[in-house]
Amino acid sequence: MTDISNVARLSEPLKFAYWVPNVSGGLVVSTIVQRTGWDFDYNKKLARIAEESGFEYALTQTRYAASYGADKQHEATSFSLALLAATERLKVIAAVHPGMWHPGVLAKYIITADHISNGRAAVNIVSGWLKSEFTNFGLEWLEHDERYVRTEEFINVLRGLWTEKEYSQSGKYYNITDFTLNPAPVDVPGRAHPEIFFGGNSTAAQATAGRVADWYFSNGKDLEGFKDNIAGVVAAAGETGRGAGGPLAAPRFGLNGFVIARDSEKEARDTLREIVEKAHKPAVQGFRDAVQEAGASTKDGKGMWADSTFEDLVQYNDGFKTQLIGTPEQIAGRIVEYKKIGVNLFLTGYLHFQEEVAAFGRDILPIVRELEADLARKNGTELDLSGVPASPTTGLVNA
Repeated sequence: MTDISNVARLSEPLKFAYWVPNVSGGLVVSTIVQRTGWDFDYNKKLARIAEESGFEYALTQTRYAASYGADKQHEATSFSLALLAATERLKVIAAVHPGMWHPGVLAKYIITADHISNGRAAVNIVSGWLKSEFTNFGLEWLEHDERYVRTEEFINVLRGLWTEKEYSQSGKYYNITDFTLNPAPVDVPGRAHPEIFFGGNSTAAQATAGRVADWYFSNGKDLEGFKDNIAGVVAAAGETGRGAGGPLAAPRFGLNGFVIARDSEKEARDTLREIVEKAHKPAVQGFRDAVQEAGASTKDGKGMWADSTFEDLVQYNDGFKTQLIGTPEQIAGRIVEYKKIGVNLFLTGYLHFQEEVAAFGRDILPIVRELEADLARKNGTELDLSGVPASPTTGLVNA
């Protein structure tokens, strides 16, 4: 059994998100059948299914050029805004690249989306790894660690413009002088401003997240691997005094996982085997070549995809590594083991999104809640479900 980390929040229920399939090809680079659409009508229905199934977040992918099988892409911020308008409770996270956006323009855009959605807009800041998307646009391509220097400045501008009047910031990449954005974001209890998610596995990414991000996102990892990532983020946060009564709360942790839930473990494993056997090898290899600019380019060799095998890369965010594969009971148990080490949110992918998101809410989420409640009681606290959205079988309602 997994030891309980001192950053685990046992009284807080886990949150669940799904990858918005706003790019073609599904979430695995394989010719296996995927009953998943990338068009808006499919995604509008999916978003409504997700919020009725107990999901709190959706993450819209950012992609501009065809890569690893996705030959068609919808832009992330506009797609996110449309999903916000089509839903009532779901929080939608738009992924964006510093270097392609000015942070002041993005800050204003998200404020507008926040008002349209009554406080449900969020962003995921992606420092960038696909070099050709920048260079073919004629944009500057920075070396690995320097991209995180720019990202940190970018996040500071966002937070400053969202929380202060006459905000100023002088930096290497962005200079803001006495600027005020009106209106401010929606005043949501318990939220200082639209949430800032940030992803990356490298040492530089962990340090950046620890200093400035609300949420740290990671590619799929096994338990020991994600413990190391959490430790890096916590160490950086501790150096800045976060979570010790200062203005910036301690970071929370999100982890990617591809879900294959079946009636038996054998059936689930057979599905994984079929996905890999039917991998689109040229597309996976092309992706593998491209991502060498990410983890393999770091000074210490740590980072996204640095240790990924061909099989791992068939799910392009290492979702198989998290091992959410088996029966609903096995998957729920695995999820709660991750909670013990400090995970607060799971970002999930599926072969057949609409039906499998509904099945997750119906078959897996109630078991997760039971296990969470039992874990909390055994450790002297209670699981607080007052703010948890409804799911098909729990009967829970919004607070």
